[in-house]
Amino acid sequence: MSQLPTDCLNEIFEFLENDKFTLYSCILVNRFWCEVSVRIFWRDIWNYSISNFRTLVACLPNESKEILYKNGIIISTPTLKTPIFNYASFCKNLSVNRVHYKIEKLLNNQQNIHNKTHIVTQEIFKMFMREISSLRRLTFLSYLDITFNLYPGEKDYLKNLSELHCNSNIPSEFFYQLSQICHNIQSFTLEFEETISNGIADLISVQRNLKYFDVILCNGVIFNGMINKISSLMSKVPNTLIKLNLDVGNNFTSFSFIANFSNLQELKLTIEYQECIIDFEKLQYVIFPKLQVLIIREEYPRVELLMKFLETNGKNLKEICIGEGAICSNNSLNLTIAKFCPNLKKLSVGIKEKELEMLKIIFNSCKNLENIKIWCGKNYLSEKEALEMVAKYSQNVYELILYHQYDVQFELLPEELESFFISWINRKPQKSLSLVTVKYDANSLDTNQENIEIINKYIKLGVVKKFIVTGFENEEYN
Repeated sequence: MSQLPTDCLNEIFEFLENDKFTLYSCILVNRFWCEVSVRIFWRDIWNYSISNFRTLVACLPNESKEILYKNGIIISTPTLKTPIFNYASFCKNLSVNRVHYKIEKLLNNQQNIHNKTHIVTQEIFKMFMREISSLRRLTFLSYLDITFNLYPGEKDYLKNLSELHCNSNIPSEFFYQLSQICHNIQSFTLEFEETISNGIADLISVQRNLKYFDVILCNGVIFNGMINKISSLMSKVPNTLIKLNLDVGNNFTSFSFIANFSNLQELKLTIEYQECIIDFEKLQYVIFPKLQVLIIREEYPRVELLMKFLETNGKNLKEICIGEGAICSNNSLNLTIAKFCPNLKKLSVGIKEKELEMLKIIFNSCKNLENIKIWCGKNYLSEKEALEMVAKYSQNVYELILYHQYDVQFELLPEELESFFISWINRKPQKSLSLVTVKYDANSLDTNQENIEIINKYIKLGVVKKFIVTGFENEEYN
């Protein structure tokens, strides 16, 4: 592989962008590999270790090193010579908070650490702003006393910024400066605090191609006229949006502005309390012709409003997850999904133990289902019931997630699991099964060693593609 041209090797290493351990190993192979892979490794600030920040200090210009010396800041570096590479120039993904955190760790044993951290961080930022040719992602959350200047005018390193993650209480000057330069942000994550800087509206209104918007309302921040202020701000978001993630926490929030985004393909809502939902009735008849994914975690709007929304928009939906994380299951809502969402490929559903027929109706109506998450335990279905219904009535499912909302009260016997796999083998068309159990201290099928042996047997036979046991916080399938 060392004989491959640089362009080919670079193409291969690009696939390792998110695998920092393998990338680091590539750096150590030989000089040629190092020259290619080092640029990718240093692209993302989240790859940087403490030793990498020591290298950055070694890269600082003499005037910055003089500032550190005058303030009694002594940092050991890997070399006293100028480093081989201009590492700062490789950075494409910069997190202000990450830099501050790592510098603080680097100066852990020094006196007056807060002031020294501030000084070193500012010099590192100045070097980044001077050396970076084109920044792709920027994260700036002002939870700490961090000063971050964009140093505009030196060059167009911010012109191609495509991803921004920040909170609302950053001084307006930051947003005003960005609005003069950045017009092509595609992904914007905004965390609302008690203060909303005026410059945010300017930044949002000049975006030409905003596609993904994550809005997070920190708990307890909504008071006085903030509902109207946030709604007014959201009205400036262009109708280029295809994905909206709105996490309102425990804040009272109007949802009516969502009607402006007729090009939405994915809508994700996270709501702690149903009473926090304001104006959802204004959405029940709004047509979103491109909407394919609807995810509503925790609580959801009143059932009659949500049912009407699904009647209006269910035909094109490919994925639905409603109410997950809350104690809820509604038969009328499930019937609406079965009737008006025939093209679903992925579904998370809660079926009560006495409503087993409902799952049959869903499978008969939603024949394209490939991935289904079934809630198990307490008042929901047992694992045995879920497995039997999937084997008997589903037609195209090949990913099954058993989601344990509670400690399971029904033990799945080995002969019952064996019977399920035999039934699965006889299905036509035959597909390998991915089986996932998501639990929290639940007595699920994996606690019986005989069941594990049966699963391993069918993995060897190719009937089971993979078997995963995970907790809520590490859930692989959202």
